[in-house]
Amino acid sequence: DGLAAFRMFLKSEFSEENVEFWLACEDFKKTKSSTKIASKAQKIYSDFIQADAPKEINIDFHTKNDISQNISEPTLSCFDNAQRLIYSLMAKDSFPRFLRSEAYKELVKKQQDRNQKRWLPFL
Repeated sequence: DGLAAFRMFLKSEFSEENVEFWLACEDFKKTKSSTKIASKAQKIYSDFIQADAPKEINIDFHTKNDISQNISEPTLSCFDNAQRLIYSLMAKDSFPRFLRSEAYKELVKKQQDRNQKRWLPFL
């Protein structure tokens, strides 16, 4: 529920690509097959990294350039620096705002109501 609420919050701020990129990287790092590594890396690159990507993330030139130079022979760690940058951006900027948002307050209230009903089944 928390991830879904955070994603909706990011969507309302037009920055949902950050969490989508982070999740794509987490999935990518679990890839075992070398052919899937190449295809998944290319998909992440075309969706989030390359210039004018549909969900282009905001990372510095050097990080983007390093990925661009190494995408032809990707490793499971090829997006680590970019993922760290995006995580840091969310942790310092988006997430604190989310914790003050109505979406988060509603999530907490829903969870409290659910817990109360679990302990007081006669209500």
